Amino acid sequence: MNRPIQEDRPITRALNTSNLSTSSETDSAVLQIRGRAPLHGHVKISGAKNSALVAMAGALLCPADCRIRNVPSLVDVARMSQILSAVGVKLERHGDIMDINASYLGEYQAPYELVSQLRASFFIIGPLLARLGVARVPLPGGCAIGARPVELHVRGLQALGAEVHIEHGMVHAYVPGTNRRLKGGKIYLDYPSVGATETLMMAATLADGETIIENAAQEPEVTDLANFCRAMGAKIQGAGSNTIVISGVPSLHSVDYSIIPDRIEAGTFLVAGAITHSEISLSPVIPDQMTAVISKLQTMGAKIITEAPDCLRIIPGVAHLATDIETLPYPGFPTDMQAQFMALLTLSEGDSMIKETVFENRLRHVAELNRMGADIRVKGNVAIVRGVPMLSGAPVVATDLRASAALVLAGLAAQGTTSIRGLQHLDRGYEQLEVKLQKLGAQLHRVDEGGEVPSAPVPPNPVQSGLNY
Repeated sequence: MNRPIQEDRPITRALNTSNLSTSSETDSAVLQIRGRAPLHGHVKISGAKNSALVAMAGALLCPADCRIRNVPSLVDVARMSQILSAVGVKLERHGDIMDINASYLGEYQAPYELVSQLRASFFIIGPLLARLGVARVPLPGGCAIGARPVELHVRGLQALGAEVHIEHGMVHAYVPGTNRRLKGGKIYLDYPSVGATETLMMAATLADGETIIENAAQEPEVTDLANFCRAMGAKIQGAGSNTIVISGVPSLHSVDYSIIPDRIEAGTFLVAGAITHSEISLSPVIPDQMTAVISKLQTMGAKIITEAPDCLRIIPGVAHLATDIETLPYPGFPTDMQAQFMALLTLSEGDSMIKETVFENRLRHVAELNRMGADIRVKGNVAIVRGVPMLSGAPVVATDLRASAALVLAGLAAQGTTSIRGLQHLDRGYEQLEVKLQKLGAQLHRVDEGGEVPSAPVPPNPVQSGLNY
């Protein structure tokens, strides 16, 4: 149940994030997978990465305590924590609960060295503008899977009355006038961008008047953000449809909110069951948010059984049937599942076509899958996958977050040992993936040049350990 925090204690300790190493430990590590081990059992699905990151940014809108539950322990979450700390936010973490207090925002400029590593960091521009009337945010970074320009964000903020210009890689935005408050307006997005929809929805929550966002993204994470903001007192209607209406309010209040489970992690584990011909179950999930993924798995011959309202079981077919996939904005097939399904389709019977329409650079995992014996040809944004009887273990390199998951899946099914480098991508978006797979029976572990290292390093809990988050 989402409700205001009942505890009467202020959040007094900020996370010390200055020395967090988010990639050095995994840059040199190698994940070794001995394939063909059957999986069995149940896996717990973590909170949605993309919901957690934007909710953390949304907490900037509130000048009181915010509690966010079901927050996964990920490198990207640690980076967002660093960014919030840099602008004066106080954070504490207890397991999967994050307490955030943005009552005092002492800085309106986010540091380049942090923003350059995380695309989602750009979300803070909307809340900063709404709270302070000014924001300076560097152009964002993240996975190199496409341009993902910020023009939609900029034009939308301008429609709300902000002056915005980009200079030397920095986005400068401010609200003219004496009250420094954004004004409601009508915004049409040329493309239903999730990031732009979320940025503008947050900015509009504290604006004067009504804002209408047309051709808005309909992803579940957008709806989750709207529910989070509504739990703080925002007036938002239509989230989950292509038209969102926000009536600005003077301020927001304290909240205790639990984010949705990660539909992409859930889909990845369903593919893990399919590609290893293993029957596994997973929860918590929201099946209605996974319709496209479930439908494709059923088309390929798997059975997906709803064991409980939030629990799914996959029963793979005897063989994987070829199918065609085109990535589209929600409710279409998610681009974040394209690479994982490509790994599965390499072992299908027949030829499949995958058309990537969302990000132009999201087929770079093809070369690595081919290194493992797959037969994939690429022309432009289309990949033709000809199924092969078997994949073979090989040394491969992850090129982005979802590509890393695809290589893990391929390694689980391959004959022999697969060695995966580039694990910094994996740790950005999957909480303890190897540990969860090991509990299902997979044979995999991390090593470096000095020997074995712990699987999927997790940022320490600062409240319990006193270490840097």
